[in-house]
Amino acid sequence: MNLFTEMRALVLDTLQQMAEAGELPAGLDYANVAVEPPRDAAHGDMATNAAMVLAKPAQMKPRDIAEKLAERLGANERITSAEVAGPGFLNLRLNAGLWHGIVKAALTSGTAYGRSDMGASKRVNVEFVSANPTGPMHVGHTRGAVFGDALASLLDYAGYEVTREYYINDGGAQVDVLARSAYERYREANGLEPAIREGLYPGDYLIPVGEALKAKYGADLLDKPEEDWLVDVREFATEKMMEMIREDLASLGVKMDVYYSEKSLYGTGQIEAALERLKSLGLIYVGTLEPPKGKLPDDWEPREQTLFKSTAYGDDVDRPVMKSDGAWTYFAPDIAYHYTKVERGFDMLIDVFGADHGGYVKRMKAAVAALSENRVPLDIKLIQLVKLFKNGEPFKMSKRAGTFVTLRDVVEQVGSDVTRFHMLTRKNDAPLDFDFDKVLEQSKDNPVFYVQYAHARVCSVLRKATEAGIAHDDATLASADLSGLTHEAELTVAKKLAEWPRLVEIAGRTNEPHRIAFYLYEIASDFHSLWNRGNEDASLRFLQEGDAAASQAKIALARAVAVVISAGLGILGVKPAEEMR
Repeated sequence: MNLFTEMRALVLDTLQQMAEAGELPAGLDYANVAVEPPRDAAHGDMATNAAMVLAKPAQMKPRDIAEKLAERLGANERITSAEVAGPGFLNLRLNAGLWHGIVKAALTSGTAYGRSDMGASKRVNVEFVSANPTGPMHVGHTRGAVFGDALASLLDYAGYEVTREYYINDGGAQVDVLARSAYERYREANGLEPAIREGLYPGDYLIPVGEALKAKYGADLLDKPEEDWLVDVREFATEKMMEMIREDLASLGVKMDVYYSEKSLYGTGQIEAALERLKSLGLIYVGTLEPPKGKLPDDWEPREQTLFKSTAYGDDVDRPVMKSDGAWTYFAPDIAYHYTKVERGFDMLIDVFGADHGGYVKRMKAAVAALSENRVPLDIKLIQLVKLFKNGEPFKMSKRAGTFVTLRDVVEQVGSDVTRFHMLTRKNDAPLDFDFDKVLEQSKDNPVFYVQYAHARVCSVLRKATEAGIAHDDATLASADLSGLTHEAELTVAKKLAEWPRLVEIAGRTNEPHRIAFYLYEIASDFHSLWNRGNEDASLRFLQEGDAAASQAKIALARAVAVVISAGLGILGVKPAEEMR
């Protein structure tokens, strides 16, 4: 049940009636007519911009349209008043029975309340994390992992068919560095001094890999030339790192549907096929790029390269796909990889990249647009950095990792639920501060505590109702008489519940799961406000002594809040708390 969608349909139907009555020109486009919460709740329950967006095409004054629309809407039984504001905005106040209906809908549907069919089962590929398989995941990967997983859950909730995918970057030089680093730990396992020279990975996490290599090969690889062991050690170490990464993700509650290997693109003709596809569209040519703007690098020289004409699809410059020596650039396998996504039949692609990949956005979008002939949209979300603090001071740890704080370090300190929720308390492209003390603080300033506390309070109400012998299963509550819920604080909570289905669609349309976290904080705030008012006004308490019917109505409102909080936390991958300790 999306009350905003229903009210928009009413507005559109009324506009059509006005057109049929000659009060509006026929054939107007109503696509931009919106019904949404007013900026100031004091102005009403909902507001529509209908008169403002139709005035110019109708060649009428917006206020004239608004007044006629208000007159017709005001006669509807669901609307108690329709008031024109300013140059032509229309504020609506709704019958209280509609808000009571929202509570019943939440109780009847459970956590399915707010689910949408907006996605129409379109297939979406969400690629996220995709860290190099050279070590444990660090705190930067943590934010990307949480964002990608929550976005995938959000899109599923909004009616899409979602695939979570991890691209294993195992085709580049970094896995050779991994192999050499693991070999030194293998030598260490055999009683020799490891030579962890500059450029190798120094973290202790490779010690178990060295021991596992010894268990498999004994001393057979010692003193052999690199070309004899590099390939085997590389494959062995890469698989061990992927086992570690899978465990890291599992500790955060993230499970991928697909792990796609970059290495599988080489020697299989897939890179060539993708570039041939672009060539058939006239988008591959041999040319020389203009020198970079600003001060030229000392080693820059003009040279012919094989280029992708990405400027034809909005990029700033054309991009090399093959170097002058015939080797692929880093961009070539990325083009091929995304071509596999197009060929696998996805209707929409989403990539979650680190902030340092900002320069990759236009070229990758251009490649997908060209490969799919603009059929498959690609949205790229950049994840900004996380700064760690403890006691208000910058915090560093994790000797085990070498030079960075690991995902596992963070989860072990504060838990998966706190980590996940807090990582979504800022928009993905804004920097985020993670203070180990503040995220565990029990105060209104800590969003995860504030939301969990609201859910736990509802659970405490239900436990007390059980003790008092008041029936409170959802079916009973949904059939309760809610007409007694008339106080402004109670209706404020019900109105916020009504926003949930609309919020899900907005967040799903914009690929912004942080909106879910923001909404949960808002509804928790409204609920806590109602709870606190009950401390002063006994008529607002959820249990009304000696009046089971009145109690059930108020418990129904509280339970509906818990339903929505549980659904929202489910999208974020957080378990709702039943009590706070």
